[in-house]
Amino acid sequence: MNTLYYQFPGTWFGDCMPFGKDDTYFLFHQRDNRNPGPFGEPFGWDLATTKDFVTYEDHGVAIPRGDYDAQDQFIFAGSVFEGEGRYHIFYTGYNRDYSAQGKAAQVLLHAVSDDLYHWEKTGDKVELPPQPGYDPDEWRDPWIIRDDEHNRYVLVLGTRKAGPKEEQTGCTVWFTSTDLEHWEFQGDFWTPNIYTMHEMPDLFRMGDWWYHIVTEYSDKKKMVYRMSRSLEGPWTAPADDAFDGSDYYAGRTFELNGHRILFGWVGTREDNDDRKNFEWAGTFVPHEIIQHEDGSLGVKTPDTLWAAFAERQPIDDCALTADGREERIIATVDPSVNPSSNPSNNDGRLFSLEADVTFAAGTRNFGIRFYENATTKESYQFHFPVAENRFISEKNPNYIWFSFMNIGLERPIALNAGETYHLRLIVDDTVATLYVNDVALNTRVCEHHGDAIGFYVTDGSATLSNISLAVGLR
Repeated sequence: MNTLYYQFPGTWFGDCMPFGKDDTYFLFHQRDNRNPGPFGEPFGWDLATTKDFVTYEDHGVAIPRGDYDAQDQFIFAGSVFEGEGRYHIFYTGYNRDYSAQGKAAQVLLHAVSDDLYHWEKTGDKVELPPQPGYDPDEWRDPWIIRDDEHNRYVLVLGTRKAGPKEEQTGCTVWFTSTDLEHWEFQGDFWTPNIYTMHEMPDLFRMGDWWYHIVTEYSDKKKMVYRMSRSLEGPWTAPADDAFDGSDYYAGRTFELNGHRILFGWVGTREDNDDRKNFEWAGTFVPHEIIQHEDGSLGVKTPDTLWAAFAERQPIDDCALTADGREERIIATVDPSVNPSSNPSNNDGRLFSLEADVTFAAGTRNFGIRFYENATTKESYQFHFPVAENRFISEKNPNYIWFSFMNIGLERPIALNAGETYHLRLIVDDTVATLYVNDVALNTRVCEHHGDAIGFYVTDGSATLSNISLAVGLR
């Protein structure tokens, strides 16, 4: 069980609908009990709050699901918003039996609150059903913003055009309102015709730029974004249009006190097997969004989360030079270096590593390993093939049989000799998060081979400096 990243005991963390007030983040989210598997029993929304992404307070059910024959048999994703003197939730009511009955499976519904903790469903007072020409079974995940320039509210949602599910007609559509009660359908908002469906759309402004996020409905399962100087577009893609890899899904953002946080989850693997596919829901992992000078976005770990680790232990700088490959263990995760930490953190499966890496011209590959068995060399690794300008999550050794399903577990990054790359690695039981400068990749790792952390280089040389390791929490 994860110690630092959030997952309520006995459940798996699903889509998150974040909100913030004063110094507190409100994580409205779905909890799947896996009975008997993902989407087994219907669920509503639960609520947890945090101030620092380290300590969480559980508040139980926020919006209960409806009866088995109700439109909101399941409560799928939505948006939490403050406006017109109250708090509002627009959510997706989903009934998995309705499609066979000739009814729309997904309809947008509404709830209100005066305190963020106690919610009242408004029934059919505000109901936004699928519009003609769109798939009545794929109409979900509303997101609301205030458009002050036009004195209105804007609601976007993910859908697709009616027709065969294989057609790439996924799109974002939008409504507008002046009172959060009466809505006018405005049609298509963004229709790239490159995905079969758009999930979990998000829309926000940062500085002079607008950003539109969707989670692509494909085998890559990435969260992608487009940017524009205007809410009306045109929407353009940066060179790197994603935030993470295929195991970081369905994130939404919220800005509180100058920090815009991305609230996504890292999925589990079927049967806890590295070779199998990812499942829906898992463990919450936050990223803080960074805006570059050109308007493109990156991410980092929230400062409060990084600061929660125990005292950092410095490790000597090292240099590797290889004609072929050189490998070296640079640290061993020893829980005894932090005897004052909580015993539950003290088994070597919660640690963070920080280092600066520079490689020389002609270097072919380099990388970092963790959970390494010093004898068998079995480990997980983040591998940097220099000529390909990317890094990948994979296992080591490279057996002659398939041992790790990693479709989409890679990120693009310009790899230039002589430049310094700042690495921050967080490992919390079966979740590993690597930040390289402000590019992130999460991965699920199911086996604990050993406690060594290693580094390697192929056909070249690399240096590691400013290395430190922290085991457990303060």
